[in-house]
Amino acid sequence: MSPTSETAQGGRRLVIVESPAKAKTIKGYLGPGYVVEASVGHIRDLPNGAAEVPDKYTGEVRRLGVDVEHDFQPIYVVNSDKKAQVKKLKDLLAESDELFLATDEDREGEAIAWHLQEVLKPKVPVHRMVFHEITKDAIREAVSNPRELNKPMVDAQETRRILDRLYGYEVSPVLWKKVMPKLSAGRVQSVATRLVVARERERIAFRSAEYWDLTGTFSTGRAGDASDPSSLVARLTTVDGRRVAQGRDFSAAGQLKSDVLHLDEANARALAAALADSSFAVRSVESKPYRRSPYAPFRTTTLQQEASRKLGFGAKSTMQVAQKLYENGFITYMRTDSTTLSDTAITAARAQVTQLYGAAYLPDKPRTYAGKVKNAQEAHEAIRPSGDRFRTPAETGLTGDQFKLYELIWKRTVASQMKDAVGNSVTVKIAGQASDGRTAEFSASGKTITFHGFMKAYVEGADDPNAELDDRERRLPQVAEGDALAAEEITVDGHATKPPARYTEASLVKELEEREIGRPSTYASIIGTILDRGYVFKKGTALVPSFLSFAVVNLLEKHFGRLVDYDFTAKMEDDLDRIARGEAQSVPWLKRFYFGEGEATGAASDAGNGDGDHLGGLKELVTDLGAIDAREISSFPVGDGIVLRVGRYGPYIERGEKDAEGHQRADVPDDMAPDELTVEYAEELLAKPSGDFELGADPETGRQIVAKAGRYGPYVTEILPEGTPKTGKNAVKPRTASLFKSMSLDTVTLVEALKLMSLPRVVGADAEGVEITAQNGRYGPYLKKGTDSRSLETEDQLFSITVEEALAIYAQPKQRGRAAAKPPLKELGTDPVSERPVVVKDGRFGPYVTDGETNATLRSGDSVEEITPERGYELLAEKRAKGPAKKVAKKAAKKAPAKKAAAKKTAAKKTASSATAAKKTAAAKKAPAKKATAAPAE
Repeated sequence: MSPTSETAQGGRRLVIVESPAKAKTIKGYLGPGYVVEASVGHIRDLPNGAAEVPDKYTGEVRRLGVDVEHDFQPIYVVNSDKKAQVKKLKDLLAESDELFLATDEDREGEAIAWHLQEVLKPKVPVHRMVFHEITKDAIREAVSNPRELNKPMVDAQETRRILDRLYGYEVSPVLWKKVMPKLSAGRVQSVATRLVVARERERIAFRSAEYWDLTGTFSTGRAGDASDPSSLVARLTTVDGRRVAQGRDFSAAGQLKSDVLHLDEANARALAAALADSSFAVRSVESKPYRRSPYAPFRTTTLQQEASRKLGFGAKSTMQVAQKLYENGFITYMRTDSTTLSDTAITAARAQVTQLYGAAYLPDKPRTYAGKVKNAQEAHEAIRPSGDRFRTPAETGLTGDQFKLYELIWKRTVASQMKDAVGNSVTVKIAGQASDGRTAEFSASGKTITFHGFMKAYVEGADDPNAELDDRERRLPQVAEGDALAAEEITVDGHATKPPARYTEASLVKELEEREIGRPSTYASIIGTILDRGYVFKKGTALVPSFLSFAVVNLLEKHFGRLVDYDFTAKMEDDLDRIARGEAQSVPWLKRFYFGEGEATGAASDAGNGDGDHLGGLKELVTDLGAIDAREISSFPVGDGIVLRVGRYGPYIERGEKDAEGHQRADVPDDMAPDELTVEYAEELLAKPSGDFELGADPETGRQIVAKAGRYGPYVTEILPEGTPKTGKNAVKPRTASLFKSMSLDTVTLVEALKLMSLPRVVGADAEGVEITAQNGRYGPYLKKGTDSRSLETEDQLFSITVEEALAIYAQPKQRGRAAAKPPLKELGTDPVSERPVVVKDGRFGPYVTDGETNATLRSGDSVEEITPERGYELLAEKRAKGPAKKVAKKAAKKAPAKKAAAKKTAAKKTASSATAAKKTAAAKKAPAKKATAAPAE
C-alpha cells in the first residue's frame, strides 16, 4: 500500500506519532486520506503516587504501583494531562479504517506504541510503522512496509520500567530515613553519582609531587623558512642514560613509581649551569609515516561529547536541539548506538566529497564502520543528515543552535567517507656533555601532514583543553645525525603533578558507555537528574559532587553494595537485552532481583556484592535497616579531630561532641567542592563567629534577644517563653530581622537588634491619610504607600528618612522603564552560536550571563569570579534549547471577571496565609502515602 490518492480513496488511515512537530511534518508527506495526530509522548505509565492508583488496589501494590505478588503486574494509569488527548485519539480512531503506530523505532517508542494499542483498543487493522528519518521517501516507504509490534522489545522495556520503579521506590525511602528527606535513588542515576564521588575521593586523597627538568632552544645556524625552521625546542629526557622523571612517574600519593632520575630545583639549576657552554649535536633522527583515518559517524554518545567540546552544549541541550532537527526532517533519528550508514547515505556523502573537495579526497571504496557498542540497536543508522542528497548547512536555512549542531553532524558524516590523512612524524634526539662530565640528552617531536584527507572537513575535539588536536603540525628543522647545534637558551622548568580531572558531561557520558552502564540514549536525562537533585553541581564545565552525594553514596556502598556495583549494573543491561531478544523471561528475572528466589536467570546474579552483601533480593535489603547508623553514614573525618557531617539542613563541620566543653561547629557552603575542604580551611570556618550571640533582654517584653548565623545570612531574633504555641491558630512567631550589610554577628548590639526588629517603621502619611512605611525586603530597603513601592538608596534611610523626604520621593514620577544599565561584572568573549559578545551582569535575581538576546542565570556552583567562557556559552545554549517561556497570564488578564475573582482570591490568600499553611499541613498529614511515593526518581 502506498500513500497515493488511489489508496487514500480506499479508506481513512490514522497515523499516531509522539510529537506535534513530527505530526505536522509527516502530514505534509502523506496527503489526503491520512490523519496524523500526536500522542504527545507517553499516554500512560505507572502511577506517580498512591492517589492515582485505582481504589481496588491496596497495601504494597498501592505504594509501588506494581503487584509484586502476582508476577510483577504493573498498574498502568492514563496520565491526567493526557486524558483529553486520549479521548481525541479514540474519536479519530472511531472514524478510521486503519491505524498506523508510528512512534520512534527504539525500545521506548515500541513501548509507547504498545500502550497506545492497549488503551485505544482498535477494532480496525493495526500496523507498526517505523522510519529513522522524516523525508518524503522514508515516510512513504514506512507506510508501504509496516511490521508487527515487537513484543520481546516491549517486554524488555516494561521490565526496565518495573525494575527502575522497584529500585527507586524501595531504596529512596531508606535515604529519606537515614540521610535527608526527598532524596532519590535510581539504578543508573546512583551509579553515575558514585562515579563522580569516586573521582572526587581520588582528588581528596591525591598528594602533589614536584619535579624539575630543562628545556633547550637549539639553532641550526642557518636561515629558516616555513618548511625548514632555523631552530627547535627540545625537553631534557635523560642524564647519563637515566630517564628524567615526568608526571607519569609519580603515584597519586606523590611517590616515585619507577627507578628514574628525580631532579629537584637545585639539581636542575646546577645541570643547566653546567650545560651553559656545552656543544650539542644531533644524536639520532627517527622518521615514521603518519596516517590517521576518519572518525566514525555520530551515534548518540559521541554526538553529545563533541557538542560539549566544540559547541559548549550540555548533553540535555544537545538532545533537545537534535530532537528538533529530527522532527523537522533535517537529520536521522538521534537516539542510536549504531555507526552504520545506509547505502543511500554513503552515496550522498561520497557525492558531496567529490563536489566539495575533489576526487583526490574520495577513497576508491566506501568506508564502513563496525559498531563498537555492546547490544547496539543496529536497526538504526548513525546520526546523519537526512535524505538521499545531503543539504549543506548553508542550504538548510537553519539558525542558532540548530545550525551549529546540523553543521557538526554534516561535517562528521561527509568526513567519514573521505581519505586518510597522511604525513610523517619525526623524533630528534640532541646530546651534549656538561662541564661536570655528565651527558644530557634532549628530545623533540614533530609532525608534518602531507595530505590532509578528511581533516579538510572535520577534526575531532578533545576533553583535555591542553591536548593537541589531530590536525596540528609541528615542523622541525631538517637535520641529520651528527649535525652540530648551538644552544640559544636552556631554561629550568618546575612542574607539579595534578589530581585526576573531574568529569565533564562529555567525559562522564564516555565513562558510562565504556563501562556499559545504562543505555546511551538515557545518559542526558541521567546527568540532568543528578544535577537537579543536588547530587552534583557545575564549576565551569566540571561536574562536582556535593557533600550530600558523599553521604548517599556512602550509604549505598556499605549497605546496598550490589546495587551500585559497576559490573552488576552493566550485567543487568545484558540481562535486559537478553529479554529484548527473547532469550530470557521477564518474570523469573524480576523475582530473582526483588525476592532473591529461584535460579539465576541472568549474569547479573554473579556480579560483585560490594561490601559483602548477600545475593538475597532487594526486598530483604530494604527491610532490615537496623544496621545502618545514620550519623556514621553522614560523617567524614577532615583531620585534627574535625568531622564533616551532612545534616538535614546542609553540610557542617564540628570538633568534639555536642554540649561538651570546647565543642565547635560551623556551616560549610553548599557550593564548596569537597576536595577544597582542607584542615586549614576548616579551622578558618570554626574560628569565625558562629552559634547564638546573646545580646540581652528586651526591656519591654523581657525576652532574650540573640544574634544567629542562618543559612540565608546573619539575623537577630527573640527567644519565646517555654510553652508558647508554635503551630495552630494560636501560634506565635518570634520577631526576626536580617542584619544590615554593614553589621556583623560579633559587633551587633542590643539597641541595634531592637531597632531592626521594630521594622517596618511608619514614616507618616500623605495628604489623603495613606500611611507610608519604610521596610527592608528581599531586594533591599524601600518605601510602601498602599500598593506603590519606591526603592531607598541605603539601609540607614529606613530609620532616618522623614515624611517630607518620603513625599518628595513619591512626588517624582515612578520609573516605568529600566534603570540605567549597570556595567558588566565580567566579559567572557564571543558566543560561538549567536556570535555576539557574552558578559556577566548583576540582575534582580542575581548574576546572569547574556549575549544581548538570551539571558541565563548563574547556577549553584557558578560564581562571577570563576565562571569560564565555555560555561557561559553552555548556560546560554541550555536556555536557548528550552525555548521562550510560555506566557499564560495575558490570556487570563483579558477576562475582566476572572481577573477580579483572581484578585479577590489573592487578597484572601494574603489575609489568611497562616490558615492556609495550617490547612496544607493538615492535608499533608492526612495523605502520607501520596507524599511518600512522589519523591523517588527511577
